[in-house]
Amino acid sequence: MMPEAETKNPTEPAPVETVVDIGETRIACLHYESAGPPLVLLHATGFNPWLWHPVARQLAGTYNIFCPYFCDHRGSDPYDGGLSWALLAGDLAEFCRVLDLSAPLLAGHSMGGAVMVIAAGEFGLAPGRMLLIEPILLPRQFYGLELRVEDHPLAGKSIKRRNGWQDVQEARTYLKSKELFRRWDEEVLDLYVTHGLRGDGSGGLELACHPKREAALFMGGLRRDPWPLLREVSSPTLVLEGELTENKGLIDFRAAAAAMPFGIWQEVPGTGHLIPMEAPRETARLMHGFFM
Repeated sequence: MMPEAETKNPTEPAPVETVVDIGETRIACLHYESAGPPLVLLHATGFNPWLWHPVARQLAGTYNIFCPYFCDHRGSDPYDGGLSWALLAGDLAEFCRVLDLSAPLLAGHSMGGAVMVIAAGEFGLAPGRMLLIEPILLPRQFYGLELRVEDHPLAGKSIKRRNGWQDVQEARTYLKSKELFRRWDEEVLDLYVTHGLRGDGSGGLELACHPKREAALFMGGLRRDPWPLLREVSSPTLVLEGELTENKGLIDFRAAAAAMPFGIWQEVPGTGHLIPMEAPRETARLMHGFFM
């Protein structure tokens, strides 16, 4: 489950932390309630809904925003195939059905984007519009491969991720020393330290999404090829690619947009793969411009 909600400024839009029962499981969620159209924001692998907060608060009041948490709502084992993204896509479709979200606006980052493609193409989720931020749509030869965790380029790294710090200061210093966090907006980094870490029971801190669970998510991404489903996505869809993305040469985001009947591709200058973390204000601007 997500760490306990916390807000720094009582005057800004604040989400309510809730849990949605979809029958087979329960999904933790942040909700920015509004009379506006429903908007679902789905995070990247290993991250959490609080990282959407700098984006969501700019859109709160205009949209009825839901940010589900896809990390620990189902059991998973990276050494047994991981957690299939098709299963997550079914969960997302059921999440929207249970909440009676008609023609929801969808925005997904990385894993979240790929899960939304599968939900729309295979599970009958019918978004009004969809924005995919660097969706993980790997070259087709990757899907169905029987890789060991150690041989998977992302799962192999994530399962060895450091998972222990004495205090917040040590954790923050460590994170800022890593290339992954180099371009992050300072507020988003603060939110990651606050909500992406939790007490380890002995006075220290550990990752809220355990490295083994993150690895299971990466492994599960290979179990469903999303490319054939792109032609089934009937909603207008914007695919965002970071100018400096680490995925250049690996993921063809232009081709993904072109494969959808109403797909559009756009580059976001000065950003890498983690666009919402690096440029939350620009992310909100692009989102609002596309959805309105």
